[in-house]
Amino acid sequence: MPQSDKKSLTSLTGQLLIAMPQMPDPRFEKSVIYICAHNADGAMGLVVNKLFDGIGFTQLLHQLDIDVTEPARELRVHFGGPVELGRGFVLHSDDYNREGSMPVSDGVMLTATVEILRAVAEGQGPEQAILALGYAGWGPGQLDQEMQANGWLHAPADRSILFDADLDRKWERALAGLGISLSMLSADIGHA
Repeated sequence: MPQSDKKSLTSLTGQLLIAMPQMPDPRFEKSVIYICAHNADGAMGLVVNKLFDGIGFTQLLHQLDIDVTEPARELRVHFGGPVELGRGFVLHSDDYNREGSMPVSDGVMLTATVEILRAVAEGQGPEQAILALGYAGWGPGQLDQEMQANGWLHAPADRSILFDADLDRKWERALAGLGISLSMLSADIGHA
């Protein structure tokens, strides 16, 4: 990427990415993604409104040899995105901050260690958390191009949307937070 392009990049780190209704990739249809990193090297985020089929938290703990008979707390396993589905991430409130925890934005952290899963299972993890397998990733400039092609909208992250258990309504609520109703959206926005 030329030096001038790096300076003009507006980071979406800590923002919500909201799929437009005409999203061509079915994996991201009606997705709300929390952007964990966005810079000249690309972007990484976690889908926060879709569940991962086929595995629950207790099963995952057993697969990772975390010996807990009955977890103190159950986390739903989210589909974080199509990249590296065997890799887990916990997006969480900043009341849990250990080695391996990375601050993303005000009050939100990302941890990708087995220790956080053990802490949650033992009742000592963060108050708010989303467990995700896989992530959404974009190469340099790719996310910016998809946004210019009307694939995505972005909005400030709303913690009530981010950590809310009502997955079915997160997409509509994220759009409503921008003052947008579905009837206002068109596939032709920005095209002459």
